[in-house]
Amino acid sequence: MDALIKRAESGGLTSLDRDELQQTALLYRQVAGDLSVLRQDRTARASTVYLNQILVRAHNILYSARKTSWRALWLFFRDDYPRHFQSLFRYVLIAILISLAAGILGAVITQSHPDFMRRFVGPGMIVTMERHEMWTKSIIGIEPKASSAIMTNNLSVSFTAFAGGISFGLITLWSMFFNGLMLGVIGMACHQYNMSLQLWSFVAAHGSLELPSIVIAGGAGFRIAHAMLFPGAYRWRDAVAFAGIEATQLVVGIIPMLIIAGALEGFLSPSTAPNWIKYTTGAMLFTLLNLWLWRKVPDQETRIRQLRHPR
Repeated sequence: MDALIKRAESGGLTSLDRDELQQTALLYRQVAGDLSVLRQDRTARASTVYLNQILVRAHNILYSARKTSWRALWLFFRDDYPRHFQSLFRYVLIAILISLAAGILGAVITQSHPDFMRRFVGPGMIVTMERHEMWTKSIIGIEPKASSAIMTNNLSVSFTAFAGGISFGLITLWSMFFNGLMLGVIGMACHQYNMSLQLWSFVAAHGSLELPSIVIAGGAGFRIAHAMLFPGAYRWRDAVAFAGIEATQLVVGIIPMLIIAGALEGFLSPSTAPNWIKYTTGAMLFTLLNLWLWRKVPDQETRIRQLRHPR
């Protein structure tokens, strides 16, 4: 199959005759079946990566002329993305731990050295907190414009965390550390000014999707960094290319999450809606997010049959 794919990649599908095309399609299904078996064996990591790489290349060739259907898009988000997230969760966990550690560090430093907090957040925010006002009041009255700006900013932060993987993970590391540190500093500062309820009622709704999206993007960056630092048995270029595909697929799933989070941050979070509505919205979204990401999904062979023979 690898030999057939190389010919098709260099000369296109026209370089394969009818029998070879049929053989490629047959091998595609067989490799998908082998891959689903190998995924159950933790000692077969190298073989699993190798077969998955071949399957991705073959899929790009066999289905390159097909238009993406709504059903295929639905199946990607329903089945493929949760499976992909679960397989790469160790990288997301690294991003979570770095962010948590930075948040704790920021809270401890702010508690013991208030001057650090004042330099970190700036005089403008300090003035509003001294008046016991949320700096987010400026959003009210310009919700559509603010929501658009927030979405753009969140996408920018997430893309930086993701693309930062090409710096051998240094930019991704800094992005996760800085975002965690900022949350810890602001959280402790609001606590000192008796504004914790105002802060967390503002964060609850949109933060349930925004914060997970950022750490998922960080996990994608760390996946690229891992391939660059430890290519394993593959050529460095091939290892990085494969990691880039996996990381990109991981980031694609957070785009709708960031859009929803941006809308909530622009309209619901700064509004005068009761706090219980904001907390309930955040809890429901976070619960649904986890049910989606951790749901049991069919194996790759079943997934391919669903695409080829929809009911």
